[in-house]
Amino acid sequence: MGDTRPATLEVAGQRTGAHRRGAVVAALMLSMALAALDSTVVSTAVPQIVGDLGGFAVFSWLFSGYLLAVTVTLPLYGKLSDTFGRKPVLVAGASLFLLGSLLCALAWNMGALIAFRVVQGLGGGALQGTVQTLAADLYPLKERPRIQSKLSTVWAVSAVAGPALGGVLAAYADWRWIFLVNLPIGAVALWLIVRHLHEPQRAAGPEPSARARVDWAGAAAVFACGGVLLTALVQGGVAWPWLSGPSLGLFGTGLALAGLVVAVERRAAQPVIPGWVWRRRTIAAVNLALGALGLLMVAPSVFLPTYAQSVLGLGPVAAGFVLSVWTLSWPLSAALSQHVYRRIGFRDTALLGIGAAALVLVAFPFLPYPGAAWQPTLLMLLLGAALGLFQLPLLVGVQSTVGWSERGTTTASVLFCRQTGQTVGASVFGAVANGVLAARLGGAGDLDSVTRALDAGTAPETVRRAVASAVHAVYLGASCAAALAFVVLLCVAPRRFPVLGDDGDLPGEGRG
Repeated sequence: MGDTRPATLEVAGQRTGAHRRGAVVAALMLSMALAALDSTVVSTAVPQIVGDLGGFAVFSWLFSGYLLAVTVTLPLYGKLSDTFGRKPVLVAGASLFLLGSLLCALAWNMGALIAFRVVQGLGGGALQGTVQTLAADLYPLKERPRIQSKLSTVWAVSAVAGPALGGVLAAYADWRWIFLVNLPIGAVALWLIVRHLHEPQRAAGPEPSARARVDWAGAAAVFACGGVLLTALVQGGVAWPWLSGPSLGLFGTGLALAGLVVAVERRAAQPVIPGWVWRRRTIAAVNLALGALGLLMVAPSVFLPTYAQSVLGLGPVAAGFVLSVWTLSWPLSAALSQHVYRRIGFRDTALLGIGAAALVLVAFPFLPYPGAAWQPTLLMLLLGAALGLFQLPLLVGVQSTVGWSERGTTTASVLFCRQTGQTVGASVFGAVANGVLAARLGGAGDLDSVTRALDAGTAPETVRRAVASAVHAVYLGASCAAALAFVVLLCVAPRRFPVLGDDGDLPGEGRG
């Protein structure tokens, strides 16, 4: 399975090593915070941005462009980090992210801002994938839950705090500060990485030149294929109908490019997406299961705030609190999951978590109408606890089945599947919600127009009930995604993850 040596820091003395590792971990947490913040921070500043730059018809690409760039570059950065090391990829990605942030702050119209958000996303892909990979490099298996739970906490808090921070900066300063604040934070992270991260030299193989060979043709094909298909999913049902010419054309082009990706990657000496990612049962099962996780996460993160405001009558702050409580239970559950998987193994712990998540999601449609705010809040606490028990054992487990030279590619494939699942979920569940609303209201509108009417206080009680039914349908769909993840783990994943000996076997795990 390649080089199985852990890529620890080269240090002189234990105290120096601990200091350097702490500095690197601080840099990873800052990098993770930047990547998470910029996925949500723009949302509440849209009115100010549109008022200044115009371009209301295309402002959604401020989010979509960033998301697309992050997602499609994950496989490339994973392969590059396995080829050249984590440090150069992280330094290059952070530099590109900061350049994109500066350019966004200087944007003169909406088109320029969207283009610079894509530049940001190109750097953000390196931040997301390489940070998670380095976390596994720096810590042995028994200590990885601690660092991964810290990163999960940073991600969750930053993602939830993003809209509030964006709103404050847009209201009391200027929307350009949303991007300018990245510069000092990112500069500190970059300095810590350059100063304190020293990866050991890897032993040269029989063909040293092969290590530096990059499959640029495959990277371009993957980028084009992912960009076209994700654009079709993001814009379908929004910018044009699903069965329209643009939608069908994009899906057809994406499928053709997918065939090209397969052809190019089968010929490449060092493919960006190597075949072993899907031939190994453990990695394939984790990819599919975390793809389903991305799918089901759309239900609470996108639709619960609408439910809280439209059905429960809560204000924006209170609605945000109902959603944010899972950021409390998720990291805590993730940190404690090691005590479970050390007893019953990675797969069975994940099965326990996703099974509980499916039950919580199924319970949501049975909440009384209109109900009290504590009821969905309690469900979100339970859902966060269940998903923490599900995600972290799979991430730690799959990273422990590969050596250093394959860990970046493996981690990137997992994150790519989760990101793709979120994109698919947003499209599918958006269509489900709008379909239920159309059926209940006789085709009188979609979720966006209905929500605006509710906010203005002009919608009757029947509309509120229709929104409740639409969100209930989305949660049922999310429970089906959780059930799919359960079945995949049960039928595809080996009961004993083939943990490498250098990481130390766990009870219930081994070289199966």
